[in-house]
Amino acid sequence: MSDGIGVISFPGSNGDRDALHALRDDLGVPARLVDYREVEVERFAALVLPGGFSYGDYLRCGAIARFAPVMASIRAFAESGGPVLGICNGFQVLTEAHLLPGALLRNRSLAFHCEWIHARVESVSSSWTADLRPGEILRLPVAHGEGAYFADAATLDRLEANGQVVVRYCEAEGTTTERTNFNGAARGIAGVTNERGNVVGLMPHPERATDPLLGSTDGLRILVSALNALAVVA
Repeated sequence: MSDGIGVISFPGSNGDRDALHALRDDLGVPARLVDYREVEVERFAALVLPGGFSYGDYLRCGAIARFAPVMASIRAFAESGGPVLGICNGFQVLTEAHLLPGALLRNRSLAFHCEWIHARVESVSSSWTADLRPGEILRLPVAHGEGAYFADAATLDRLEANGQVVVRYCEAEGTTTERTNFNGAARGIAGVTNERGNVVGLMPHPERATDPLLGSTDGLRILVSALNALAVVA
């Protein structure tokens, strides 16, 4: 019997309640907050690491959160094939924990970006994009100061060849330009997955695009993909 979806809450998380609301109220699935000191997560069907400023982003974004007590259990959950989604700061935590390749660097502008963007779906082989279509354009919000995805050229080539680039910043019609790559991410990458496809990191916030009143419901497409595969959605 699954406990539904676990939303990890680190000291300084501020997207945990947004994720919980999106899952409970917009999708109608069982979900609860998981304190960073908890060490048992195996009963959950999926885990979400939310956005925010874990541990105040001291030292480096996600660098301290990777040592939180819950992280060893998250690693075991991921290694067993459990779906894990890291959003913004959660993405940073997953790279710091080496559950995803690469790193997130300071935005090219050195400014905090809080705006709506478009992202083109590049791969549907991950748990969190299985219900999407290659080339589909999503309208999602971003809110980050350190969101420029970085990896060395060999790693980037491998990610591209393996279909591990999940989404890429683009124009509304799908073209990629220098302007759309506002944070200076390598090859305009907005999200990646691990080789197995069950761990995904995204800089855009799908949990903040789940109701027409928010400006878009495209985030639901991402959140519901893994849940459909797990038969969590009623």
